[in-house]
Amino acid sequence: MRIGIDVGGTNTDAALLGHDDRVLAAVKSPTTPDITSGVTAAIRALAPPVESVAAVMIGTTHFVNALVEGARLTPVAAVRLGLPATAALPPMADWPARQRDAVGGHGYLCHGGREFDGRPLSPLDPDELKRTAADIAARGLTSVAVSSVFSPVAKADEQRAAEILRDELGEGVHFSLSHDLGRVGLLARENATIINASLRDLATVIVESFGKALAEMSITAPFFLSQNDGTLMDADFARACPVATFASGPTNSMRGAAFLSGLGDCAVVDVGGTTADIGILTGGFPREASGESEAAGIRTNFRVPDVLSLGIGGGSWVSPDGESGPRSVGYLLTEEALVFGGTRLTATDLAVAAGRADIGDSSHVAHLDREFTERALERIAERLAEGIDRMRTSEAVLPVVAVGGGSVLVPDGLPGFADVRRPWHFDVANAVGAAIAQVGGEVDRVFHVPDGRRDAVLAGAREDAVGRALDAGARPGSVRVVDIEEVPLAYVPGGATRIRVKAVGDLDLGRLPAATGADAGAIRDA
Repeated sequence: MRIGIDVGGTNTDAALLGHDDRVLAAVKSPTTPDITSGVTAAIRALAPPVESVAAVMIGTTHFVNALVEGARLTPVAAVRLGLPATAALPPMADWPARQRDAVGGHGYLCHGGREFDGRPLSPLDPDELKRTAADIAARGLTSVAVSSVFSPVAKADEQRAAEILRDELGEGVHFSLSHDLGRVGLLARENATIINASLRDLATVIVESFGKALAEMSITAPFFLSQNDGTLMDADFARACPVATFASGPTNSMRGAAFLSGLGDCAVVDVGGTTADIGILTGGFPREASGESEAAGIRTNFRVPDVLSLGIGGGSWVSPDGESGPRSVGYLLTEEALVFGGTRLTATDLAVAAGRADIGDSSHVAHLDREFTERALERIAERLAEGIDRMRTSEAVLPVVAVGGGSVLVPDGLPGFADVRRPWHFDVANAVGAAIAQVGGEVDRVFHVPDGRRDAVLAGAREDAVGRALDAGARPGSVRVVDIEEVPLAYVPGGATRIRVKAVGDLDLGRLPAATGADAGAIRDA
């Protein structure tokens, strides 16, 4: 059996899946301020046969919340290899002041880096790096982010620089290398690496807390954290790359929607307590955002789903004119909504008054004017339909799958989208998505493509991606390529082409280590 858990702003959802992928039990538990105790409460409510649990998959908002708040971040030494070409924009030049101050704003420019085809941009200078290490030590910094120009093409400079810095700084210093985290694009990749380095200490605490929570429930199976591309990473990898969890919540919901509905190509509307997240599924996986993304106002280029978030949720405040959101009672819904004896009119109250949901005590909303209620719900439907229309890329008929506890707000048909489905266990689709998450491997680099050799280069990239998925713990025979992106770089000579290939496969439960939650995990994400 597998347990899937997704920690949201309002609820912590959990689902227990059997060996045949049937949902055996599902619960919703209010998210607690410390989050971890909410996870424990959700598992306790599931009451799983602990001896039969093979793995636990968790989606968490711990890390992105820390970045948004600018709290619990570790000061970072940001070392960039790229002089003399990159001196114009120092590290963190475009960061919001709050986040920059939280990580210290320590940037170091050094020689090194590569051209797009792997040729040296400038020689690495060991003495320069030793001087940099001396300053890092003098400032007491224990987390280092190393970024190099075109490191996804040639990672040797980052690896060598880390070796030199580690020899000078000694044990106890964490290193985050950009070629492990981001894609082509120096500044956005560097930002992702700095963010990751700032979260390393918090990641250790969070991962250990999850392990202890599982141990308290006598669950000895290894646990995994959801990544933002719908795949899994083990506990050790999560300690090293916490930034990979960003936006995993919407990804889990969309993957769960695909699984529960049986649809591979559709629009997904995930309505929680605070927001409605709208995304598009292609081949059972969320369509990824093109180009760069933002996290707390910081440009990054790691993989995130293309999601449109609207301020509409089950806990949304309803104004006297019938507009819902963006303010929400969040996880205080059971205290402040009218149906629970509170004093705040929420979107959930509208759904109960209209007979769409059986939540709380309907007598508390019997006084609501029926015309006002219907008009307010129609306005919600219009906004959701507008959002779906903005997200789709063609006029083809597109089915809509509504999931999330707040999806009682979604009618059986939306303006322009008559086919709206609400599958069984729709309210815990995010937890189901975490439980069914697969493991993946990705290649994203600039290739030299000689005339007549395109097919051979693509075949090599596909083979590399499949190999990385197998190394990450995928079951042999289950791996498939789900996305290929090929972008010729017209502004550089030599047939340079950026090729990205993503492969995924089912987690091989037979290869899982026998370990307790606190130290589980030996499978690495490539």
